[in-house]
Amino acid sequence: MSEFLRRPSAMARAALGMAIMVGMVVAAAPAPAGAQTGATVLPGTQCPAFPADNVWNTPITGLPVNANSARWLASMGASTAFLHPDYGPSGKVKKPYGLPWQIVAPSQSRVSVRFTYASESDPGPYPLSRSTPIEGGSDRHAIMVNPSTCTLYELFATHYHGKKGSRAGSGAIWALRSDALRPAGWTSADAAGLPILPGLVNYDEVSSGSMNHAIRFTAQCTQQAYLWPARHEAGQNDANCPPMGARFRLAAGFGLPASQCSAMCQTVITTMKTYGLILADNGSNWFFQGTADTRWTETEVDQLKQVPANAFVAVDESCLMVNANSGQAYQPGTTGYAESCG
Repeated sequence: MSEFLRRPSAMARAALGMAIMVGMVVAAAPAPAGAQTGATVLPGTQCPAFPADNVWNTPITGLPVNANSARWLASMGASTAFLHPDYGPSGKVKKPYGLPWQIVAPSQSRVSVRFTYASESDPGPYPLSRSTPIEGGSDRHAIMVNPSTCTLYELFATHYHGKKGSRAGSGAIWALRSDALRPAGWTSADAAGLPILPGLVNYDEVSSGSMNHAIRFTAQCTQQAYLWPARHEAGQNDANCPPMGARFRLAAGFGLPASQCSAMCQTVITTMKTYGLILADNGSNWFFQGTADTRWTETEVDQLKQVPANAFVAVDESCLMVNANSGQAYQPGTTGYAESCG
């Protein structure tokens, strides 16, 4: 199996981002005219971060605990670990930690990219340019959104060398108004074959007081398996470790006092109770990712380090699945949810 399939990718995310994201400095605002009603809207665009009924955007408060929850938590050291926000100030104002992303002009020219793992990559072309912000460290993710077509482009191990020489480890192109998943067994720019951008903690959402989607996170040990909506495994032969796609929910009764957890901190905690965390990559245990944004403060980020991992349980979200090849999920309060999740 290739090194990419087993890469400990998020381990290196303590490295500085190489450029700040373009498009995240807009103030939080209501969804623009034409945006999909009920869906999370990417700041600065009219594009949903997938339809409102996508599994990323589905509450999991009523789902049962997964039968494997205890052993998965044990493998991640949950008894003594605390969550770690993998974003925020770095000491260099223009180079915050986190994953940068860019809103590209519809007229932006697209280039061909040579892939190391071409058989599991979308051929493109991609709106990659010299100005594209690329994540620091070994992962070198590049994330771009065309607001005209609501298309998300994501690359792993990105190296821009002009129109003819650009290369990457892998790449995926997502239609943000669609629930379509990757082909079964395919990776993406992430080890689990999932999108990256819709699972990031996003400053504009958090500052607005409402973040209505699951959050991407990593674990050091993952097993050779994946659960819907993930499409790819990147682990080892150890059933005690969680599979890619495993979803975890913060206990409803967990809380931090306002003196120790600001309104923005409380918003993230509420999100973790309502939408939870989705295991998306190999990396340090309980690291969860956010956007590279110069507006994060150390206080807003560090307060979340008080959240203990043992306050989470893994949930069984299999009853939400409408179709194995779609990210569409039965929604609480609907007939489909009542019949499937009971």
